[in-house]
Order: sequence, then structure tokens, then C-alpha cells
Amino acid sequence: MSTKQKLFSLYIHWPFCSTKCNYCDFVAFEQHADFQDAYHHALLKEIEHFVATNPLYTPDITTIFMGGGTPSLYPLDYMAQLFETLKKHFNFSGIKEFSMEANPADINEERLDAWESFGINRLSMGVQVLDDNVLLKLNRRQRTADVTNALKIIPKYFNNFSMDFILGLPGVSDQTWDASIDCALASQAKHISIYFLMVHEKTPLYFQVQKGKVKLHDDADLIAQYEKTIAKLTANGFEQYEISNFARPGYASIHNQAYWERLPYQGFGIGACSFDGSRRFMNEKNLTTYLTNVFNKNFENLSTCENLTPEQEKLEMLMLGLRQNKGVGLHRMVYYLDTEKKQRVFEAIEHLKSQGLLIQNGDQIRLTLQGMALENEIILKLI
Repeated sequence: MSTKQKLFSLYIHWPFCSTKCNYCDFVAFEQHADFQDAYHHALLKEIEHFVATNPLYTPDITTIFMGGGTPSLYPLDYMAQLFETLKKHFNFSGIKEFSMEANPADINEERLDAWESFGINRLSMGVQVLDDNVLLKLNRRQRTADVTNALKIIPKYFNNFSMDFILGLPGVSDQTWDASIDCALASQAKHISIYFLMVHEKTPLYFQVQKGKVKLHDDADLIAQYEKTIAKLTANGFEQYEISNFARPGYASIHNQAYWERLPYQGFGIGACSFDGSRRFMNEKNLTTYLTNVFNKNFENLSTCENLTPEQEKLEMLMLGLRQNKGVGLHRMVYYLDTEKKQRVFEAIEHLKSQGLLIQNGDQIRLTLQGMALENEIILKLI
């Protein structure tokens, strides 16, 4: 008899935005509102197809995350249909966390009331920084007044919400950054994310940097600001549980931790990723192709699949494990390596420990505060 498998999480992608930020390389589209109706119905069809063709999964799930794009622009009547479809096939009674990303400019009491009624219990608000001039130059839609308004009304509906910031945005002074973090600490936010700015190729920001029109912050200054910010968050009761994430006790994101623990999840929508424990899938990223494949029931060409080799699994465990404060087990990391490679890893670990970038406690290794700011470089030394 076959044993049913359990999906831990669902991910829903809503790719539409009013404006697309200059640094964004996610699957997101501005000025594509005419596609919303077709996309919404394609999303429903994709969910129905998955359930019909994967009978070995139990309906039980633990978390849902809606990302984008800008899911806070998902029309409420469509969103109600989406959750009706999900509830028809998945058991919502065991959900511990149901998160949605939201742009502060979209937050009003009508939407908050509706989102809460749908079962959403956690908002992730993209603040980035409280500097209207900086945001304007980055084509970011919201302004400081939107954040101020959102912070007044969110607690009426949501006890659990996160404020997300980007460290390193061009033109942000130390004073502005400190004031942005102080605003978060003075709010009722239970969770704060601090992401380093990544300049992705083919984004408007990338070309601005290449042409010398935008100057980025010095790496050493950013690391110093990162360490200073962590100290401030810690002093105010926030616990760091991952490189970019901080929470008051009991409010670490369950959904994000599931990604880092490599638990199975299913993504729906354009560009959405899924993981079944040994294989990773990525949906089509072209909007027209995604819609055509779904409506023509050409689901076999909707996503690409990658079977992970033992080496790739090891690399994933290393990368995802070192992002977390608890670190990663050394035995698991070197299990598949031959003697020569194991020796090379052990030597790299000793070197990183001597530089104060890595700490070893028995079988467990983890990054120091300084090491977290240099995570990518450290990973390269260990693989």
C-alpha cells in the first residue's frame, strides 16, 4: 500500500505590479493589468490539475505564502475565489502561518478586513527604507506616509506582521537608515527582515550602475551598518534566526524555515518553484507561454524539473544551513565526499575559524556575525 506524502507549504505567485522597482529581478510585470483575469483563472486551473494528478499527497498543509509581484493588488473578489479553490482541496484547519506580501501603499481597512476574513494571519510589508526621494528614484511606489498609515491600522487586524528593509540602497544616509529601523522598533511589528541590496543583471539599476549614474555603498560600510543594526535589534528584543531575519520570541517565520529545512512545498503561478524532497521544479517564466500551456492543458511543459545529485543536496544543505543561526551539521555536509575533498573542507573550516568567520561546536558549524555578512564568499571556500 502506498503511503501518502505531506506537503508542508503552498506558495502562490501574483506577478502584477503598478510599477516595477528598478532593483527587482523577480517575475513581475507592470502595465499588464489586462492579463489579470486570464492569469487568475489559469492559477485556479493549475491548482485543480495538481490536485487531480497528485493523489498521493495528503490535503494537510502547515503554511501558505503569497508573494509577487504585488499580491496586495490581487482583486479581492478573485482572491476569494482562489481561497475557495484551495479550501476545496487542502485542509486549512492545521495551518499555522498564512502570509502575504503587501505594499504599504495598498494597505487600507477594507483590504485588511478582507485579508483577515480569508484566513491570512501574517503580513510581510515591504518598507525598504523611509526616504521618499530614494524610493522615487528606484521607481518604488509607496511613500513614508503610506507606511505611517499602515502601521496605525494593521494592528487592528493582524497581531503578526513583518517590516522588510533593504540595506545598501543608493542615496540612503546612515541617519535615514537608523531612523527607518527606529520606526520599526517603535511599531508593533513582530518580525523585521534586513536584506542586502543585490544588483541583478538586466535590471534598470544594473544599467544605471554600469553607466556610472548610480554609486553604490562601500562593502565595508555596509557590513558595519549591518552589524550596528543587528546590535540595535538584539538590544530591543529581536532574535536573529537567519542572516536576514529577526523576530520577537515565538514569531520566527515558519514558512521561511521550511525552505531552509528543505521541506516539501508546492508553488503555483508563473515562475513559481516547488520541491518534493529530492526534485526541484520551476514553472514557466514567460506570461504568454504560461497562460497558453495552462489553457491548452499542456501541463507537461509548464515547468522544468531538476533531479538533485548527492553533491547538489550537500551544497543546498550547506548554503541553507549556514544561513541560519543554528548552523549545519558537519557530518551531513561531508558525508558524500571522498577523502581528499573532506580534507579540503576541514582545512577551509579551520582557516575560516582562525579568521573569526566560522564557529564550530562539536559537529555543528555556524557563521559568526562577520561571517554572515560574507556568506557567499564563505560558501565558495567550502564547496
